[in-house]
Amino acid sequence: MPNTAALPLVWAGPILRRVSRDRISLWLAVREPVRARLELAPQPQQEALPAPDHGQPQAQTYILEPGDPSCRRLRAGNTLHYLLIDLTLTHPLPAEQWIAYRLDLMPLAEPEQPWQDSAIWAADLCYPGRSSPGFKVPGQVRSLLHGSCRKPHHPGGDGLARADRLLADLLAGSPSPAAPNPSTATAQDADAAPAWPSLLMLSGDQVYMDDVAGPMLRAIHALIKRLGLPDESLPELTQSGVVDARSLYAHPAGYYRRERLLPRQRRNADLLKVLFGGVEKPIFTSANAHNHLITLGEMLAMYLLVLSPAPWRGLDLDPPSSLTAAQRAQFVREHARLGAFIAALPAVRRLLAHLPVAMIFDDHDVTDDWNLSRAWEEVAYGHALSRRVIGNALIGYLIHQGWGNRPEAFSDELLGALQRSLDHPGSAEHEACVQRLLRFGDWHYHWPTTPPLIVIDSRTHRWRSESLASKPSGLLDWEALTDLQQRLLGLPAVLLVSPAPIFGVKLIETIQRIFTWLGYPLMVDAENWMAHPGAAHTLLNIFRHPQTPEHFVILSGDVHYSFVYDVELRGNRRGPEVWQITSSGVRNAFPERLLTVLDRLDDWLFAPSSPLNVFTRRRRLRIQPRKPEGAARARRLLNGSGIGLVELDADGRPWRIRELLADGPSVLFPL
Repeated sequence: MPNTAALPLVWAGPILRRVSRDRISLWLAVREPVRARLELAPQPQQEALPAPDHGQPQAQTYILEPGDPSCRRLRAGNTLHYLLIDLTLTHPLPAEQWIAYRLDLMPLAEPEQPWQDSAIWAADLCYPGRSSPGFKVPGQVRSLLHGSCRKPHHPGGDGLARADRLLADLLAGSPSPAAPNPSTATAQDADAAPAWPSLLMLSGDQVYMDDVAGPMLRAIHALIKRLGLPDESLPELTQSGVVDARSLYAHPAGYYRRERLLPRQRRNADLLKVLFGGVEKPIFTSANAHNHLITLGEMLAMYLLVLSPAPWRGLDLDPPSSLTAAQRAQFVREHARLGAFIAALPAVRRLLAHLPVAMIFDDHDVTDDWNLSRAWEEVAYGHALSRRVIGNALIGYLIHQGWGNRPEAFSDELLGALQRSLDHPGSAEHEACVQRLLRFGDWHYHWPTTPPLIVIDSRTHRWRSESLASKPSGLLDWEALTDLQQRLLGLPAVLLVSPAPIFGVKLIETIQRIFTWLGYPLMVDAENWMAHPGAAHTLLNIFRHPQTPEHFVILSGDVHYSFVYDVELRGNRRGPEVWQITSSGVRNAFPERLLTVLDRLDDWLFAPSSPLNVFTRRRRLRIQPRKPEGAARARRLLNGSGIGLVELDADGRPWRIRELLADGPSVLFPL
């Protein structure tokens, strides 16, 4: 067991989660059980946390002891404990005003020691000139950041680090001006400062459980040992000589060859395709599933390593001796790419401490093509190993992402079952918890911002094909779409989050449809809103309903390129204004040459006036793509890692839409 005194007190966090005037949620992962003291102080002039004699508004202070219902806790190992502080405040906080906060911690084993503030356990958490982190309570949403798809070993910058630079610039500069009239938004506005973002929306693939670099896997295994995570039995791998997590980590095929560890009976051929079929998709993805994470410990460690610099300190990242020469060369290349990712983590941690962060999963948070079709589900959930992999990923998602979106959705009884799984991974209790999470139906949520933020779970409420099991499922079933419509009724405007674009690139959707007809939907990730007739028609009818919002801002990711569409409903009655705004990836990109070809062909074949639109399910819509500022002729799709920045007027309409490129300028999508 490692010397705990030499380990960081805080592994990750604090991450600011759901925030309103009378409520604040903070998440963090710590080394040992702690008491927590949270101090909140409104700062009209946006200055640092004042001394008591400065005459500023008095701070609210909350001390959270073990057993306090406002601070729920989970334990995952000898030196890994999770806290979700979810406070109902005594006095409401002012909206759109800087709130400095100080989070002090005291290990329970050392009650005689003084409180430790973030200057001790996260010295780089504050922006220059500030002695504490801070935030603003969202009121009227004037601007927001959004993105998806953050792959650590992608050779490019990190959009979250770019967002951190934006916040640093805003704090260093003067207050931003009021939003101009939408008609005045032009290229000349591209460098004007936005309002402080009301939230950061991460719309999927925050982690890649199925696409892991060798050095990342090495770091995961070293961190598992440091955290003292318990072993996990793996009975379905016994034919390969692997009986538990420890023997998996030491196995010669544990790096770059994990598909060789699966049982070899003929009936498991489809299981190989489910977990490792990503390498057979040369058209739209180039996934590397040979290091697919399997155990619960691997997934818990992965999350900490993508959220914070603290777990990386002192880890052994030398290549395993079992690697071949080719694998060792790949390991070295990936190590170099990971270096830039690790260097950006202090900025990422600082960003997540200053903005309310909303999250939702997509497939790579669990496994590629998760729930793509009824046939996929029958194979994946019918085998104990793949069911365990999916369940472990859902446990990791619940703890690190879902918990803070909607804390009230996770009862004490559910968290108790989760704790028993963390204590005894591989046990019958673990399997029971996995089965329960596979049936869990409350991953979706909404936040009461203005306009409201409504986040769709498009992965676990699928509309399965009745005619053919291999056909792609609809992204929401009829019941979920009906519930969505009820949520939308009477709202003047809405921020609707769909991990996959509702209105995507028609040419790519057509190619996906052709491959589906040929019987190969997995080859092209054939999941889009228009792939299933029932889901497509029901969704489009929601937009046509006379009592649904007048302004729909749809935020999406998933596709590894960014674009903006203005959508108009054709018909006798004027429909709502709809904007499809897609930002992807935060740290990922599409093959550049292929995207150029697809972009030009789509412009030629499916322009708004093209007769080919009659043959699509969107023939009653007029979709006008926006050309990114400075893009080549006919280019509508923007490639490159970055983060989306959307600015709204008082009616909830976007007046300026930009992509802040991680390794380049901000790019405007002009009206």
